[in-house]
Amino acid sequence: MATNATNILRNRPLWQKLVAGVVLLFAALVIGLAFFPWDMLREPVNRYVSEKTGRKFEITRRLDVGLGWRQATVKFDGIEFANPSWARDPYLVKADRAEFDIRIWPLIASKIVIPRLALFSPTLGLQMEADGRRTWALGKDTSDGGTVPSIGLMQVDTGAVDFLAKHLGVDLHADLSYDSSRGEMPLSYRIKGRYKGQPLTASGRTGNVLQINAAGAPPFPMEINAAAGQTQLKAAGTVAELSGLDGIDAKFEIKGQTLGALFPLLGIALPQTSPYALSGSLGKRGKLWQATGLKGRLGLSDIAGDMRFDQADQLPHLAGDLRSRVMDMDDLGPLIGLPPTARTAATVEGVAPPPTITQVKRPGGKVLPTAPLDFERLRAMNADVKYTADRIRNVRDVPLDSGSVQVKLANGVLTLDPLDLGVAGGKLSGAIRIDASKNPADIRASLDVRAMQLARLFPKLETTGNSVGRLDGRINLSGSGSTVANWLGGVSGDVAVISGRGQFGNLLPVFATLVGGDIIKFMLRGDRNVELRCAALAFDVNKGLMTGRTLVVDTTNAVFIATGQANLATEGLDFVVRPEPKSKSILSIRTPLVVSGTLGDPKGGVEVVPLAGRGLAALALGAINPLLALAATIEPGPGVDSDCKGVLAQANKPTAGAAANGAARAKGAKQP
Repeated sequence: MATNATNILRNRPLWQKLVAGVVLLFAALVIGLAFFPWDMLREPVNRYVSEKTGRKFEITRRLDVGLGWRQATVKFDGIEFANPSWARDPYLVKADRAEFDIRIWPLIASKIVIPRLALFSPTLGLQMEADGRRTWALGKDTSDGGTVPSIGLMQVDTGAVDFLAKHLGVDLHADLSYDSSRGEMPLSYRIKGRYKGQPLTASGRTGNVLQINAAGAPPFPMEINAAAGQTQLKAAGTVAELSGLDGIDAKFEIKGQTLGALFPLLGIALPQTSPYALSGSLGKRGKLWQATGLKGRLGLSDIAGDMRFDQADQLPHLAGDLRSRVMDMDDLGPLIGLPPTARTAATVEGVAPPPTITQVKRPGGKVLPTAPLDFERLRAMNADVKYTADRIRNVRDVPLDSGSVQVKLANGVLTLDPLDLGVAGGKLSGAIRIDASKNPADIRASLDVRAMQLARLFPKLETTGNSVGRLDGRINLSGSGSTVANWLGGVSGDVAVISGRGQFGNLLPVFATLVGGDIIKFMLRGDRNVELRCAALAFDVNKGLMTGRTLVVDTTNAVFIATGQANLATEGLDFVVRPEPKSKSILSIRTPLVVSGTLGDPKGGVEVVPLAGRGLAALALGAINPLLALAATIEPGPGVDSDCKGVLAQANKPTAGAAANGAARAKGAKQP
């Protein structure tokens, strides 16, 4: 029979003989590999990997391999793989056992694809440098040219991980603990170190299988409770891939001293704020982060809305729509460089209050904010965010009612346009433009005042209960600066406030004119209304010096004409108000009023020389006859009505030159 089989083989075609030979050879190879004593290759593998990577690699106890058609399963019983000499930690990985699947065919192209990696009691030392070197890059070149394995699923039990990236301000140590009794999240972790230069602590749980960059695998659960500096975060949800933090679906709570502190941590350029506490849902798909259902508070103000952060372009883009039912004025201070007030500093439980405004003292009674505005972060991203406040409270000196603003940031240019504020029953609207691509920043403000109610703008008038009238005006200022104070100290442009007819209680103008006869009439007859014919307060502004162009208030009983300047650089005031009564009266000691001091500490008084002249005349006549002394205090009157049409026309037109040019540049802040 053997002879017959041999004859059959001999009689077959050559191609059949070749196929039979290949099959027999493959079967022999499979049988040989299945029973191959892989551990005998342990030392050759140790030497080969050490030579190729330039660092010591050792399988300390046993090597075993299970082969498949597309991939192999490699098992190391004890492994030590050293880090490069420049690394802080001696080992990249050191573990009691390691097991991983490796794709066979990509190895032909020198690509390492590891769908699954399991480490038992590992210690990992991961480090990256500013020049691109990474300890996990395999090969003697550990920069971007090194071979970096692609890892899908990673399974870890009790162990420790160190990660160092000095150029990023990151130095973290994580301890891992595995316990199957913890349900779907058996792996717990504790992290301590520094992140972005700030102290960081974190703890939480996760599934025992982490998806580094495995596509198509189900998301794994994760919890975290972290604190970086004064920022605290709690989150719970699922993550699809760790390598790019992709496929995130989580609920989160975050709080801290200021939203501005998130810039170094997350790269999102948010403004300085009062202490905050926010919660919502967080999702990430590809390069797009979304925070939806936001709700919480900034200081004493509530806030809600949705935000999106897209990192697809070279400059990331922030967009959103936020709203406050009630916004507290004290929470606006940090936006212009003022610390939070004592009312807002301690509003968030568990967050240390920042330094408050009561702890900051300015020399010379100055009040304009001098804190540097951080324009650098304006160049870090683009943005388009709308904010609306339905009601504004705690307004004190400026009776704001409501407000909304569209914030746009493009290539370092920040615009607040449109900006709409409800003030004293009227509106303050316009635009502010900050070009942070220049140093110092080019800042322009163009704002219009419409229909503000006199009674609400001046509380002393409101208390009379019979004050009516409205104010209109504009602010067009442009200049360069790095703080609110030094910008105002160098601005040029036009400021004007005008009013048509109205009326108000006569107490204020009576005392302003110091007309004694009118005071007597007020005491005998009580308060009566005074008609306002017109008023105009207009300034030409040249490099921070506000010079009165038109300073006139015309009432039925007096005309007030003022001259003078306000220096925004020194915050000094220097005005003289000359009242001209329109009726004869007795017991007048009328004399020009002087307004001096600073914006933070204004002082009022009378000019001494005219007042002394009247006093000396009264004394001289009184020496002859006491009744004649009254002659020196008789106000002859009458003051002449001003040309209201001419007054308002003059107030509406800035003087040619620096003021007009500055006003024209400021108007360019508005959208065409």
